[in-house]
Amino acid sequence: MPSFDVVSEVDQHELANAVDQAKREITNRFDFKGTSADISLSDGAVVLTADSDFQVQQIHPILYQKLTARKIDIACLDAGKVENSGKGVKQAIKVRVGIDQPTAKKAIAKIKEAKMKVQAQIQGEQLRVTGKKRDDLQATMALLDKAELGLPLQYQNFRD
Repeated sequence: MPSFDVVSEVDQHELANAVDQAKREITNRFDFKGTSADISLSDGAVVLTADSDFQVQQIHPILYQKLTARKIDIACLDAGKVENSGKGVKQAIKVRVGIDQPTAKKAIAKIKEAKMKVQAQIQGEQLRVTGKKRDDLQATMALLDKAELGLPLQYQNFRD
């Protein structure tokens, strides 16, 4: 029976490269000279530190540009609050990996609402979609691409 898996993953190597490129640009930019502006990657989160909230907001477009250049969808980022820490401020941006339960249930509801001739089941942090025909599975992929679930989705293990 044909099937495929729906996942939401981020290439960690590309993420590290994008953060490194953003860090280099921050050190070279004139408006960040002499400040404590920095960007780092730790435990699945990108940490932005700077002297003020304004500088943290100025780092965002730099980071987003480097991520999109490396084909990482910025929809997987979940920005936290800007917090005071010592002399400066800090913001942790969590990188979401995997499909959480509410999002998976929403995707299954979209599939059932469209009355597709496929079955979807949650398997950990991914969805397994099975059906009798390959065309039904491809139509399901198109449906999930159009559905705005708030996460970038990838399709793996397409089997006939």
